[in-house]
Amino acid sequence: MTSELDLRSLPRADHRDRIFETLDDLGADESVTLVADRAVGVLLHHYQIERGARLEWRTDRGDDETRTVTVRSGEPIGDDDLVEFDVREMPPQRRHEVLTDTFDFLDPGQGFVLVNDHDPKPLYHELRSTRGETFEWEYTSEDPSEWRVEVVKTDASESDSGGDDVAAKFDVREIDKRERHPTIHHRYGNVPEGATMEIVAPHEPRPLRREFVERYGDSFSWDVVENEPGRCRVQITKESGGADGASAEHDGSSAEDSLTVTSELDVRDLPPAQRHERIFDAYDELESGEAFVLVNDHDPKPLYHQFDAEAGPAFRWEYQQREQGEFRVRIGKAAGAEASDGEIGSGHGGCGHEHGSHGHGGHGHESHGHGGGANDRSGPTDAPF
Repeated sequence: MTSELDLRSLPRADHRDRIFETLDDLGADESVTLVADRAVGVLLHHYQIERGARLEWRTDRGDDETRTVTVRSGEPIGDDDLVEFDVREMPPQRRHEVLTDTFDFLDPGQGFVLVNDHDPKPLYHELRSTRGETFEWEYTSEDPSEWRVEVVKTDASESDSGGDDVAAKFDVREIDKRERHPTIHHRYGNVPEGATMEIVAPHEPRPLRREFVERYGDSFSWDVVENEPGRCRVQITKESGGADGASAEHDGSSAEDSLTVTSELDVRDLPPAQRHERIFDAYDELESGEAFVLVNDHDPKPLYHQFDAEAGPAFRWEYQQREQGEFRVRIGKAAGAEASDGEIGSGHGGCGHEHGSHGHGGHGHESHGHGGGANDRSGPTDAPF
């Protein structure tokens, strides 16, 4: 037997209670079809955590924004088991917000298994900076395409996110020096235009500001809102419609660049860890005078800087569209210009940040097993897609 719950005419504030009430009444052999104009998967994950009951669901999307989600009860969850929260299919820009909101939803003793396509350590640092010593974080798998972390709330917490206008906050005094800049660039890459990220440091982080200027040009504002001995608060805002940081000679907008677009590469459905490699491969396959159009779900500006450093004078980059959820960039090789030797992006890897053996236990301390090999990189890396 299948029933239907149409959420489209209900206030969004009522969606959670109505879904929970409907699922509570669901029998073992019954299912319910949820009809909504927004994603409801997060609420289903919350239900599993709150009720300790697994669900099975399938989502079908119509031509418009309508989603039809068929839900049925799954196997019960054991007393010592945690439900999975797989965010690999979620747009990267939404992941941190959804996961921090989910953490705030938990009661002490509750938790979930986070499944991600790259090391979610930036989330660990964000939670530690804003929620303190109130959770346990334990890696159970570090497979390149399936990282699994058990996150359990150990104590009540209040968010210290820096205010309603702050999308993310990091106290870098609590982050290993080798990981500070990669963590910040990773999170900044997923902050929407117009949003603010706050950094708390022992002093004004001027080297980080120089990196931001090099990578992002004048498309951000940098405001020191507090500066006293041992504590400096900086708010970095990603400007809407700001300059893209690309130099004019490589902007691809000059009239003499007659590039032939040969293909379109839409990476929005790819796991972030795989995007850079696919884009570099597409560029390597271009002939002189050819280009492809990259389609991404957020501004791929960090990628521009890597191309600009490695691809040589033949490289061209032109924004064609900059809208929330859909950025389009023409990337090409100018005819008659000298191309770079070798493959672009070789040695950088697909995720753009460090991998190692990390053991975050219940006390919040980190142990790092960098054996001095190729993955022991001390410098900043590009924000992953």
